[in-house]
Amino acid sequence: MNRAFNRKKDKSWMHTPEALAKHFIPYNAKFLGNTEVDQPKGTEVVKDAVRKLKFQRHIKKSEGQKIPKVELQISIYGVKILDPKSKEVQYNCQLHRISFCADDKTDKRIFTFICKDSESNKHLCYVFDSEKCAEEITLTIGQAFDLAYKKFLESGGKDVETRKQIGGLQKRIQDLEAENSELKKQLQVLEEQLMIAQVPPGSSMSSKTPTDIFDMVPFSPMTPLVPLPASNGSAPPPPARPTEISRDLFGAEPFDPFTCGAADFPPDIQSKLDEMQEGFKMGLTVEGTVFSLDPLEGRC
Repeated sequence: MNRAFNRKKDKSWMHTPEALAKHFIPYNAKFLGNTEVDQPKGTEVVKDAVRKLKFQRHIKKSEGQKIPKVELQISIYGVKILDPKSKEVQYNCQLHRISFCADDKTDKRIFTFICKDSESNKHLCYVFDSEKCAEEITLTIGQAFDLAYKKFLESGGKDVETRKQIGGLQKRIQDLEAENSELKKQLQVLEEQLMIAQVPPGSSMSSKTPTDIFDMVPFSPMTPLVPLPASNGSAPPPPARPTEISRDLFGAEPFDPFTCGAADFPPDIQSKLDEMQEGFKMGLTVEGTVFSLDPLEGRC
């Protein structure tokens, strides 16, 4: 791996090996962004990337956007870039993919590193702004490289291959979890659509009257016949009376006490009825026999 730390070879490291091997060293910085570069190393390569990202950041600053703050976690396994509040990992740059790291001599706040992206295999230059810790962060990444290289020699190269496989499996697990979550959402939408299609709005399956193959309600002697409402929801019309009146064997019309009126009786019968109604007030005389409504005077 090519590294540019611009430090003396005999300069002591700042952290203990256990801190970088078993844990990580956190730093806070401002993230200017990343951009694709043509080469995996080189001072001029990172200078061009810094100028490009500074110009883009200047434009965004004029629009009112602030430089986002991030947290860096440095260990022998790589450099993680996280959101300082939610601790969500934005980028995970594995150490064996970092090919170059340097701090800017003209601007003491700027430091960069180049990392090969695991998906696109493109080389991306990450640029950060730290007012006081730019040089220290660069030294910490250099120490992580030194410890990782010693561990590589001790394990005979097997440790690096194992980390590559673990990194690939972790990426695969993340992709499968995202795909599983998306499939669950689609399944829930399909279930809701199926329920809506089976049960139309405003209707109940239990209140619907069963019909036969001719769409008619079957007759049951145990239940009364109730007229069904019309198709438009209005009440059914009353049954029409027959226009032709039936007659009995003697040619007379049948007597219907619910439809006949006073005009339906002959004059002699009508007068007799009037006399009977008048007689109920004082007494009723029928064929020479007198009935009195007074119990004290009643006799026959």
